[in-house]
Amino acid sequence: MNAPIPAQISCADCPIRHRAVCARCETDELETLETIKYYRSYEAGQSIIWSGDVMNFVGSVVSGIATLTQTMEDGRTQMVGLLLPSDFVGRPGREGAAYNVVATTDLVMCCFRKKPFEDMMVRTPHIAHRLLEMTLDELDAAREWMLVLGRKTAREKIASLLSIVARRDASLTPKGVVNAMTFDLPLTREAMADYLGLTLETVSRQMSALKKDGVITLEGKRRVTVPDMARLLEEAGDDSDGGFLG
Repeated sequence: MNAPIPAQISCADCPIRHRAVCARCETDELETLETIKYYRSYEAGQSIIWSGDVMNFVGSVVSGIATLTQTMEDGRTQMVGLLLPSDFVGRPGREGAAYNVVATTDLVMCCFRKKPFEDMMVRTPHIAHRLLEMTLDELDAAREWMLVLGRKTAREKIASLLSIVARRDASLTPKGVVNAMTFDLPLTREAMADYLGLTLETVSRQMSALKKDGVITLEGKRRVTVPDMARLLEEAGDDSDGGFLG
């Protein structure tokens, strides 16, 4: 069963406006986008699109988290990425979806009808340029994530993931990244293990160790407080500007 469809949000009031594909659009361009957009909501665990399916929309995550997974011929699946608020879903100019996209939490998407959006990209350099920037940022992140998976220790992997979520959560607020931060971890321990290539026991052990050492505090299983972001980044093995995701 589909989740209830959320009320229409004006582009001017959108919480991801400054980071989304429409970030540099002028007023008249936003008005055009308003005519081709609609909102869809998904419940946690619900599929958004399956690999190979024809996509008749593209869009941005407004709230919530989704996972990108790929299925091998023998049925095994591997999580290959996360979609966080402001991330773009779909490929203009490509009919089929490259990955399975599944809502990890309750999720809201701002969707654009695909053909009108593709036509608008041709006429609107702001959108095409912003989408290129986002694509290049995604490529940089993917390359750096190869380093996380291939060379970092289990503790550094956990700290890296926590820092990514913390900084992306902060990017949606006017004050941005601050020294002490609190956020909700969108992934279960099992999903973290899958994404990081670790066992569930290792994830739980390293989360407990980070808590014991004062790097993080936990309220329940998902509410995380980072008293000192600089220390978390040091634990992640990242440089002072936070590594690969701004």
